Amino acid sequence: MLVAPASSAIAESKLAPVKQAETPAPAAIIAVPANPTPVAALPQSLEQDTQEFEAIKGGTASFYGRELRGNRTASGERFNPDDLTAAHPSLPFGTMLRVTNPRNGDSVMVRVNDRGPFHSNRVIDLSEAAAKEIGIARMGSGKVELAVLNDGTSDE
Repeated sequence: MLVAPASSAIAESKLAPVKQAETPAPAAIIAVPANPTPVAALPQSLEQDTQEFEAIKGGTASFYGRELRGNRTASGERFNPDDLTAAHPSLPFGTMLRVTNPRNGDSVMVRVNDRGPFHSNRVIDLSEAAAKEIGIARMGSGKVELAVLNDGTSDE
């Protein structure tokens, strides 16, 4: 341990005053990262992550395409193969369904606007656009999992 003598300049406070720089301070300093990293895109529908779904019976889905464009659906609206819609035998019109292809994990939200399918081994008919979204359009049909969007209301 070093101890300064009592007669030192520090002890007697005889140090020369420190001179301040005469240059003005910059108004603002803006830091710019050297290599800006891109921000990851948010999910298409951030709300979809917080929505609640109730799984219902899945099975084989098929799709109906361009040849029925413009025909009336059971709900009365015109069929458009480019819309994300579906035909289900019993769900109310307007019901929103999440349809998932378990082979690749792709999902699509569709709105029920028609009745069908009229094949005993199928649970839902999708529009061509919906079938493309989940990767079953090229095969014509495929296994799917279905889940109904809960809108927050209950029958209780």
